[in-house]
Amino acid sequence: MTQATGPLTGIRVIDITTVVLGPMCSQTLGDMGADVIKVETTQGDSTRLIGPSRTPGMGSYYANLNRNKRSLAIDLKKPEAREAILKLVETADVFVHNMRIGAAQRLGLDYETLSARNPKLIYACASGFRKGSSMQEFPAYDDLIQGVSGTAALNAGPDGEPRYFPTVMVDKLTGVTLASMIGMALFHRERTGQGQEIHLPMMETILSFMLVEHMWHGTLGEPEKGLGYPRMMTPHRRPYQTKDGYISVIAHSNEQWSKLFEAMGVANLIHDPRFDSVPARTKNIDAVYATLTEGMKLRTTGEWLAELRPADIPCGKANGLDELFTDPYLTETGYFEAHKHPVEGDVVIPAIPARFSKTPPNVHRPWPTLGQHTREILVEAGCSEQEIEAIMKG
Repeated sequence: MTQATGPLTGIRVIDITTVVLGPMCSQTLGDMGADVIKVETTQGDSTRLIGPSRTPGMGSYYANLNRNKRSLAIDLKKPEAREAILKLVETADVFVHNMRIGAAQRLGLDYETLSARNPKLIYACASGFRKGSSMQEFPAYDDLIQGVSGTAALNAGPDGEPRYFPTVMVDKLTGVTLASMIGMALFHRERTGQGQEIHLPMMETILSFMLVEHMWHGTLGEPEKGLGYPRMMTPHRRPYQTKDGYISVIAHSNEQWSKLFEAMGVANLIHDPRFDSVPARTKNIDAVYATLTEGMKLRTTGEWLAELRPADIPCGKANGLDELFTDPYLTETGYFEAHKHPVEGDVVIPAIPARFSKTPPNVHRPWPTLGQHTREILVEAGCSEQEIEAIMKG
């Protein structure tokens, strides 16, 4: 463990979240220096059991969502444990959960109850659907929201059948968005002294993200005329095969397309009425990208990079996941950081993306073992030794 140095140093977060969405949010806060107290059941977060590990309950899935946190393992159904959480709330700046709203109310962990103990508290929660709606209490996971939001349909395969994106995109997007909203609420509190409640629905979050370009005619109130940005929908929009692998290339302006056509030996295509403007290329996007599908096959990836980068055309080798660990750029920036975990030994942690010139974030705690900090945190909450024993007794 090292000293936290990020912009949220001194902020305390009570984190009653599980799986991906909530832990993604609270890890973001922890990366920024907040003291994140991860409240787990005595069985632990389910992601502890997913992925390789050297120690039971320390799976890689859990590891990549729970650095920079302390683990408090208690049974919230015990009156003593619930009272300990309320004591912690009095010392906290943020309380975050991703339970259904009704479940939080049944546990007595709703905003009204907690804000009565700490009026300056930022109370943040995320669930599948809008609070107050008829679907408020419906259970929700990433796959479900990808389906009902149209995201899976957007990712349809060649057979036209909807497919989930091969990542828990909705969970992670909602998690980082919730962290951003918490930061804004903290800023408001700094100015006014007021705490408040934040609720973020997964459904509306992914729609706001996805529909930026895909509203199309819907923006004019005419969805029947077509939705979806054609450039995103063409099957030709993909990494292009070269002589020895794959390359990602994207041109947008007339100048970029002119240079790209010239590099492929078809300079005259920029004068083709199908390709000579942004609207024309959008209308004929299948034909535009088909030229790249064929043209990129003529050289190796390295030869194309040597040609296109000096022309200021965005391009890069299309990596497989295993190639990321030897990618020259990621090696240069030190993205994969070597750390020593007290239980797991030598581990690799992806670097925190953001850089701050005055308050640089850092990895100051590796992911904790289940209940590693229980006694320490309960003492901080002001619990007596008798209370601690009652809470920790199995």
